[in-house]
Amino acid sequence: MSDPSVPREGLPYHLVQRAGAPGWWRPVVGTIGLVVIMLGLVPLLVQIPFAVGYAAAGRSVSASMQRLVDLENPTPLGLAYLNLVLAAAIPVTWLLMRLVHGLRPRWLASVFPRIRWGWFATCLGLAVVSLFATLVVSAALPSSASDPQVSSTVNDFTSTTRDFLLVVVLLTPLQAAGEEYAFRGYLTQAFGGLFRSRWAAVLGPAVLFALAHGAQSAPVFFDRFAFGIVAGVLVVVTGGLEAGIAMHVLNNWLAFGLALAFGDMGSTLNPTGGSWWSLPTTLTQSLVYLGLALLVARRRGLQTTSNPAVLVAPRGLV
Repeated sequence: MSDPSVPREGLPYHLVQRAGAPGWWRPVVGTIGLVVIMLGLVPLLVQIPFAVGYAAAGRSVSASMQRLVDLENPTPLGLAYLNLVLAAAIPVTWLLMRLVHGLRPRWLASVFPRIRWGWFATCLGLAVVSLFATLVVSAALPSSASDPQVSSTVNDFTSTTRDFLLVVVLLTPLQAAGEEYAFRGYLTQAFGGLFRSRWAAVLGPAVLFALAHGAQSAPVFFDRFAFGIVAGVLVVVTGGLEAGIAMHVLNNWLAFGLALAFGDMGSTLNPTGGSWWSLPTTLTQSLVYLGLALLVARRRGLQTTSNPAVLVAPRGLV
């Protein structure tokens, strides 16, 4: 007799949670848990090693911690703290998949189910091509389209610049991956499982992604929302997080690199201005990357649905 817990057909990425423990309330509880843990518990836990380090160095813990979390005027350690907080979304989403849905965490990576490293490397190359297209379009726009937060004068390379650069190179990929695991991973599957709709799976997390970036102008909000839609579509049509993570990493490396070379990190982390002229540039990057990724994925015959023989909720976990 066949096991009724095994889906008869492979599931697309956004419906993977339907193979877990039953109950419409599970994605709702999981989403609330993700927000509460990431906003309340994780920042406190990540601050502990920094506080211990300040105390061991003989520095004022109170003053140093206030400086650490001041992201209006960030320090290299402050940027490291922010990146580690966001990277913590990876183990948090793993935990939610186990405890709430009774599914192995690897189902967040892709329908394979794991990170498809060859595909990820390909996506990094495609992201570089899309950035080149972005630079071409940016050069063709009128001067009024330039970002007021970026000057035409190269900043001095100081020890602080060096420290920022090390944090960006080493920790920004983890930060980008953490955001993708949260928004395009867990939340995409939660919205998809709850509403059984790929559009809900894409649009819901995209709105939350834009809102999560704080107080912004309308152009900045739309820019984040558009990024979330493109990344969400990539996850649904390629069956995994690899393409979204690659685009996110390259996008953040470019943004932080420009901030270190021509602007300042505080304005990049807290965008409040922005111009509608910036949208052609960002949309070019996202849409060129989307088109290239879809073309290459189809030519490679990338797996986009799960194997029904292995997508089984582990017993006794819920």
